Amino acid sequence: MIETRTLSLGEIEDLSFRALVTAGTSEANARPLAAATAATEADGVASHGLAYIPIYCEHVQCGKVDGQARPVLSQPRPGVVTVDAATGFAHSAIDLGFEKLIPAAREQGVAVLAVRNSYNCGVLGYHTYRLAQAGLVGLGFTNAPASIAPSGGSKPVVGTNPFSIAAPGTDGQPAILIDQSASIIAKSEVMKHAREGKPIPVGWALDADGNPTTDPNVGLKGSMAPSGGYKGVGVAILTEIMAAALTGATLGIHASPFSGTAGGPPKTGQFFIAIDANATADDGFASGIAGLVEAIRVQDGAHLPGDGRREKRLQACDHGVAVNTATLARIEAILNETGGS
Repeated sequence: MIETRTLSLGEIEDLSFRALVTAGTSEANARPLAAATAATEADGVASHGLAYIPIYCEHVQCGKVDGQARPVLSQPRPGVVTVDAATGFAHSAIDLGFEKLIPAAREQGVAVLAVRNSYNCGVLGYHTYRLAQAGLVGLGFTNAPASIAPSGGSKPVVGTNPFSIAAPGTDGQPAILIDQSASIIAKSEVMKHAREGKPIPVGWALDADGNPTTDPNVGLKGSMAPSGGYKGVGVAILTEIMAAALTGATLGIHASPFSGTAGGPPKTGQFFIAIDANATADDGFASGIAGLVEAIRVQDGAHLPGDGRREKRLQACDHGVAVNTATLARIEAILNETGGS
């Protein structure tokens, strides 16, 4: 049985921030990543939350990510914002880009942000969520080290490559939030099972010969199973075009793993599209989204993408989050080893 301890979101953010800083991350880079970690735990996506903090710290210390990096922003066209993350954390680079992306989208009707030389951006929906909070339709794409083989092939060429879309509602929160990888399950979930010594369900991953496996370690050495077969591979390729080719980032086949210490910075990318629906549909967007949401919610048992996260976040704000004590022990060890308090 996994032991847990309940922490408030403030405690999760503080613990994450202190661990990152003591591992060698600047406060400017640590703060947005710590805030995202707390929000991720609140959303119930534990695989991308505190469990990743020891990995982030290890990667700062081994040089896979530059904790002191200063992202560089440019705006070559009125509706185009680019950020070179300088092999640093994606979160601070995205934050910097959003400062220009949001006003550009409001002025132009649509604007894009291209981030290159970046790192794992965590939960992609966390970032599109913020665009929806700003009243914009937000689309996001991020590529990852290759872990999915092409249809008919056996060697991975594209990553799990998530995409996300968040549509604003009338209450300042997303009415709909879709956030999904091109694989049946995010690779981080398989990694989480490997850390915990738990088998994975059949269908999550394949071994090196393309056969289904329940051993997470075997799956991590083989290939992630694409969602929907060749259609999932198509989504992964689409995302690779958007997040790598369109940003000038490293293709997944050349990117170093997000896990382990080998290979140097992955230099992957993110691409965001922000749309002001008032420029395309006037008042029709709000009524259209409301009608779509109602058509789903009126059905007994139907699930509206994003509702689960909203409910969990509200509960986490009131009652905190149950965190794996083994994860907490790893973070405390980082603080003790580096002299943190």
